[in-house]
Amino acid sequence: MGRLAKAPVDLLVCFAVVEEMQFFAPHRPRRKGLPESLPCQVWLTGIGRRNAAHNIREAIAAVRPKRVITAGFAGGLNPSLRNGMVLYEDDDADFSEDLEELGVIKAHFYCHRRVATTAEEKLALWKSTGADAVEMESSVIRTICREFGIPSVTIRVISDDARLDLPLDFNELMTSEDRINFLKLIGAVLRRPSRIPKLIEFQRQTVVAARHLGAVLEDLLRVERC
Repeated sequence: MGRLAKAPVDLLVCFAVVEEMQFFAPHRPRRKGLPESLPCQVWLTGIGRRNAAHNIREAIAAVRPKRVITAGFAGGLNPSLRNGMVLYEDDDADFSEDLEELGVIKAHFYCHRRVATTAEEKLALWKSTGADAVEMESSVIRTICREFGIPSVTIRVISDDARLDLPLDFNELMTSEDRINFLKLIGAVLRRPSRIPKLIEFQRQTVVAARHLGAVLEDLLRVERC
C-alpha cells in the first residue's frame, strides 16, 4: 500500500512486493544528484493479476496519476537475456527515448497466471508467446490504466534468466490470495535442506537485480526532472 497523496501526482510507480523496490523506496537515502523529494508516488499491488487489478484501481482513485510505471522482477524467456538486464515495454507513456538512452532494452512481456519455475517451462512459454520475459501483474495494470486514459510503461529487471530453474516451486507456497505462505516456505526448506545454498544464491541474485532496477528508475526520474 502506498501513502496517500493530497493532489494528483505526476507519476505512480507500482511494485508487486517490497523486495522489488528495496533500492527505490522513498525513505531510502538518495543517490547523489537525485532530488530529495521524488516526483512520484510508490504503491504496492501484491502478487498476481487479482491483487494487481484491485490495488491499481485503489491507487488510481487515491492519487490520480498522470502516468504509471509498473516495475519489478521478471523471468527471462528469451535465451539472449541475462540476469540483471532491465527491459521496458512502452506504447503510450513517452518514456522510450529516455529509457533507451539509459541502456534499457525494449522487449515484450507475457503476463502469466503462475510463476514460471523451470527452464523447460520458460522455453515453452518463449516458443508459444514470443515474449522476451514473463511476469504476473503488468498487463493487468496497464489494461486498467488504459480504461482511465492513463499512459503507462512496464519496466522490469531479469531476476532469473531462461536457463535457470528456481530453487523451489513458489506456486506451491502461495495462499488462495496469491501471497507467500511463510510456514509452507519454511516447511519446504526443512524438507529439502539441500536447496538452501540455491535459495541463498537466488536471494543474492534478486538483490543484485533490484539494485539495477532501482538505479534505472532513479536515473529515469532524474532525466524526467531535468
